[in-house]
Amino acid sequence: MSLFRSFDISASGLTAERLRMDTIANNLANVNTTRTARGGPYRRQMVVFEERLAQVMGRGGLRGAGVRVRRIVEDDDPPRLEYNPHHPDANEEGYVAMPNVNVVTEMVDMISASRAYEANIAALNAAKAMALKALEIGR
Repeated sequence: MSLFRSFDISASGLTAERLRMDTIANNLANVNTTRTARGGPYRRQMVVFEERLAQVMGRGGLRGAGVRVRRIVEDDDPPRLEYNPHHPDANEEGYVAMPNVNVVTEMVDMISASRAYEANIAALNAAKAMALKALEIGR
């Protein structure tokens, strides 16, 4: 595996985890949004990753080439109902359809994404250190 390919793989992981953290932050920012442009409460969004594979020339095999975001999907869990008869979005029984966002789950996901981001930085720094050592050997 070339060092430059390892840079590309780490960079793809950094980009994917940054988008994952942005999506989680968006979920947390909308935890109380009861009405969107579509009319209902905000729905939790999740990032779906896809492994990128590259064909190995002459060997008929595959090798890892990083990760990419396949799409961002909405969680189809139902909204949670909260009794608040004075809320402008309350139904006839006084219940408000709240977003299906769980703050604790989002924070755990944020920590996981942050750790994955840090791991990609560590891998990138290790590859960079190897490249620098290789340059020193050539002197």
